[in-house]
Order: sequence, then structure tokens, then C-alpha cells
Amino acid sequence: MAERATRLHYQDELADLEGRALGGLDLVTETLTRTLEAIESSDVALAALVVADDDRIDGRYLEVHQSILTLLATQQPVATDLRLISALLHVMKSIERMGDQCVNIAKVIPLTGNEAPRDAEMIRDIVTMGRQAGSLVMQAKVGFAERDVELCRDLVRRDDVIDDLNRRCFARAIEIGDEFDAREWGITMMLVARALERIGDNAVDIGEQTAFVVTGLFREFEDASRPGPIG
Repeated sequence: MAERATRLHYQDELADLEGRALGGLDLVTETLTRTLEAIESSDVALAALVVADDDRIDGRYLEVHQSILTLLATQQPVATDLRLISALLHVMKSIERMGDQCVNIAKVIPLTGNEAPRDAEMIRDIVTMGRQAGSLVMQAKVGFAERDVELCRDLVRRDDVIDDLNRRCFARAIEIGDEFDAREWGITMMLVARALERIGDNAVDIGEQTAFVVTGLFREFEDASRPGPIG
């Protein structure tokens, strides 16, 4: 009876650990929303808040990481639990990286200045990229929580939208003109687009970890050497 109670307590701990880890994705979407608002309005003060608020995401990463180490030290996880624990470590790393990408974006916003020669088309594409990235983050969260591999595979298709917009932003930055301030702004926005593209990639990475938890095999959804998802 005591052994059964201990095991149930362990499973509760593991479930709580997963909940706290996936809760980090909510922090990412909140931060990303603020980041997009700062881009749209060239709000330097809001950008500074994004940078300062990254401590919440870093804190969640450290909290979950330490809890995982404690769980490994005090319990004897079976193979399926070890897969979940390994996947959660990867998920937390992706979350920490997504938070860092928001910070990278926020740090370049003051460089453009409040009177930057903004291009409406490029801003529109960047905001669309950001919203799509935020949607992917939430889809990755649901997919992991529900162990829905097909939902996670769909992340690749939706990430293609972000990749296409990233290429459009690059092309637009080239076309934006030869005037120095406009060119500088365009190059800065290329960095923003690249950071958003990486957030989408991190969401796909979380989807791949879901497949690992379910199947016990790690396989990238998309082979970098050839186009299209792996079947």
C-alpha cells in the first residue's frame, strides 16, 4: 500500500511538472504579444518592459529544470517517464530560446528611433508573422498536452507561412530604397523577422518532442536536406 501511495505521489509530481513546463508557453505568448505591440507602435518603453520581463521565463526554466533534477535524484522513473522528462527538458530549452528571441527583437526597437521611416507593408508582414508564431506556440502546447502527434505535424505546414513571410520581408528590405535611414530600418526589421522565424521553428521542435514521447523515437518532422514534411 505504501509503495502504491508513493507511486501515485510520484505521478502527481510528474503531472505537475509537465503543467508548469507547458505554462511557460503561456508566458512566451504573453511576451510575444507585447513585443508585437512595441513593434507596431515603436514603443521604446514597452520594449524595455519586454526585456525586463524575460526574468519570468528564465525563472520558469530554472524552476522546472531544478524540479526535474530533484525528481531524477529521488525517484526511479521507468522508460516512458524518462522519455517525458527528457522531452520536458527540451521543451523548456525551446521556451527559454523563444523568450530570448523576444528580447532580441525588443532590444533593436530603440535602434530604429521614434521617427524611423517605417514601411507599412513590412510592418504588416512582421506582425502577421508574429501572430502566426504565437498561434504555433499554443498549438504546440495543446499537441504536447494531448499527445496529439498529427496536430504537432501540422505545425510544419503552418510554419511554412512564417517562412514565406520571412522571405518577403527580406525582399522588401532590399527594395525599400537607398536612403540611409530607410535602409537601416529595413535591415533592422530583417533581424526582427528572422527572430520571429526562429520562434516558429522552436514551436515545431516542441511538436517533435511530442512525437518522441508518444513513439519513443526521435525524428525531425522536416528533413533540412529536402523540402516537405517527413511522412
